[in-house]
Amino acid sequence: MTNRTVLISGAGIAGPALAFWLSRQGYAVTVVERSPGLRTGGQAVDFKGATHRTVLERMGILDEIRRHQTGGLDQTIIDAEGRPLAVMPGEFTGGDVEIRRGDLARILYERTERDCEYVFGDSIASLTETADGVDVTFERGAPRRFDLVFGADGIHSTVRRLAFGPEADYVEHLGHYYALVETRATDGGPAVMYNEPGRLAATGGPKAPAFFVFASPEIGYDRYDTGKQKEILAAAFAGGGWRLPELMEAVKRSDNVYLDSIGRVAMDGYSSGRVALLGDAAYGNTLGGFGTGLAVVAAYVIAGELAAANGDHELAFRRYDEKFRGYAKVAGNANAGPFLAPPTKLRIKLRNQMFRRRFLLRWMLWVTDKFATDITLDEYPALARQG
Repeated sequence: MTNRTVLISGAGIAGPALAFWLSRQGYAVTVVERSPGLRTGGQAVDFKGATHRTVLERMGILDEIRRHQTGGLDQTIIDAEGRPLAVMPGEFTGGDVEIRRGDLARILYERTERDCEYVFGDSIASLTETADGVDVTFERGAPRRFDLVFGADGIHSTVRRLAFGPEADYVEHLGHYYALVETRATDGGPAVMYNEPGRLAATGGPKAPAFFVFASPEIGYDRYDTGKQKEILAAAFAGGGWRLPELMEAVKRSDNVYLDSIGRVAMDGYSSGRVALLGDAAYGNTLGGFGTGLAVVAAYVIAGELAAANGDHELAFRRYDEKFRGYAKVAGNANAGPFLAPPTKLRIKLRNQMFRRRFLLRWMLWVTDKFATDITLDEYPALARQG
């Protein structure tokens, strides 16, 4: 057991997953989250392949995730008149098990809240590493010292910026934006998606937010300015067919709009001294389909390597980097933007035809399963005993 102190930035998926394992080894874990509370709702996320399932089983949460799974709904691709053109099957989008991001975050939070300190409504302001720890200041809270700091705070990671350098050095914009909009006007009903060249709108399904993708060069805006996000979205879908005018009116009335760039993170290493990154902060690729699985596996590997190295963080972080270098490559190769919002009518037609060819779907499912299991998952006896 250890009494070392750990700070984790981010209470989404990667952060609480790491908190789960470290607290069971005796680390005193603090999780700081910018949002005022646990974030609920959001899009569905999925797990695929034996590696993901094994980690969830070792955490003891696989059965609970299955009880809350969404089932991976088939999504009908339609034309401007609402006529079906093709079906994107749930097995393609939903992996082996699919769950709403907010439900998964709640499960992880409930498994860790009694053993870990959660600080909501605050964020790290500075990091200063010393010989025996990291001095941390916060935007609101009093300064504190920790033995180790982890950035699990997403593709726009504050920890990465403070410990490694500006976001522009590590995050590449991939030419598209996406938006999630929660509104009763688009919840429920059949799950459908509609394309025009360079843009996508998808609605329907139980508790599902409306989902939009559009092609665009990089836009400068305040990510916390909801009004500006609504303006950008309305401009991107102006003059569209189908239900787009109605949907944009619903966007104006919504209190829950999230707009962000489709981007990917490229880093030469995931740690610097006593600071390490995991999840989207380290190897994120928006809508790439592997982010949640990578985050949960990374949390297990980091905690396992710290246990195997008897707390020697330099050795543990080096082993984590070596193990994850190849596994995380899958996140660096994908670009979901042109697939979801093809640039031309011809490209839309070709994409739709793919879903009518079952052999192509089977091949793509085989490939994704291969990528999801492409890591040697050690047993880590210390985690088995504590978990």
